Order: sequence, then C-alpha cells, then structure tokens
Amino acid sequence: MSKGRGSGSYRSAISGRYVTAKHGKASPHTTVRESAGPSGSSGPHYRSAISGRYVTTAHGKASPHTTIKES
Repeated sequence: MSKGRGSGSYRSAISGRYVTAKHGKASPHTTVRESAGPSGSSGPHYRSAISGRYVTTAHGKASPHTTIKES
C-alpha cells in the first residue's frame, strides 16, 4: 500500500499513522478510512473513528484514541 492520501487509505486514531487496509478493516473503532480530496480546508477538524462523522474540537481533544485530527 502506498503512503499518503491515496484512495482508500486507513489511519489509526491512536497513533495517527497510516495502517494497512487489513488492519483498518479489522479495527473499525480505532481507524478511519480516508478518501482523496482537495486540500485547503479552514483549519483542523476532528473526525470520529467510530462513526466517521466530524465532531467538535472539544470532543476531539477529549477523545484522542477514537478521533482523528485532520489538518
């Protein structure tokens, strides 16, 4: 698997590192599937590894093992 934001990359909510697709599918509560998209958002956002939805900054900071910070 290539590194970076390729189509269908998985990232660990705990370490923030990219993981294999096999690990991502086996650990859906602690990994987030990222799809390729345009960059240039308006600052960092947090996304839940469990639901895949964006969450508030307060929730993201309070739950570092189950959220991903997207810059």
